[in-house]
Amino acid sequence: MRLRNIKNANKIIEHSSYVIINPTKHKGKWHQVFNNNNPIYIEIGMGKGKFIIANALKYPNINFIGIEKYASVLTKAINKLNDYDISNLRIICLDAINIDEIFKQEINRIYLNFSDPWPKKRHSKRRLTSLNFLNKYELVFKSTKEIFLKTDNKEFFLFSLESLRSLNYQVKNICFDLKKTNNKDNITTEYEEKFMDLNKNIYCLEAYKN
Repeated sequence: MRLRNIKNANKIIEHSSYVIINPTKHKGKWHQVFNNNNPIYIEIGMGKGKFIIANALKYPNINFIGIEKYASVLTKAINKLNDYDISNLRIICLDAINIDEIFKQEINRIYLNFSDPWPKKRHSKRRLTSLNFLNKYELVFKSTKEIFLKTDNKEFFLFSLESLRSLNYQVKNICFDLKKTNNKDNITTEYEEKFMDLNKNIYCLEAYKN
């Protein structure tokens, strides 16, 4: 996918009250950012922000942090947030490979929504459910670990199942066609709505580890 550059994207990010500019200084102290001890859920690859904004509005007693590495994409989420005042939401512009430099044993749940599947075998270590990343997540999770995943890519989904189980995650609520479940509590992403309109299967799972 080719990304369109947004003029003054860095300035837009720097001036947003939602964006944490120097996230490394908060490592191990994110409860101070939110000024509470509520659970912290993160979305890696938040895109334009529809999913995480809706979650933050629906669950005010949970703290949400959206992570997105592309500045041009992040500005679109920031523009949406101009219409809200959400105290339990923060945003970080970051490549997820550096996630263990930002958090330390303080995250309760990770959302992986429509991550890049990196379909070529030689790129498998770049997948957000590769052991390379899952081992980094181990460093940021609290004692209970939760990973919720959605994707339209069957091969990536099966790869994720195998990776999670290899690290002793209990995988539950496995679904090969989300639209058939009629789950009224499901909060969609922009990609999810697009793929459902195209009648594509949406695969999802929940993985837990104590």
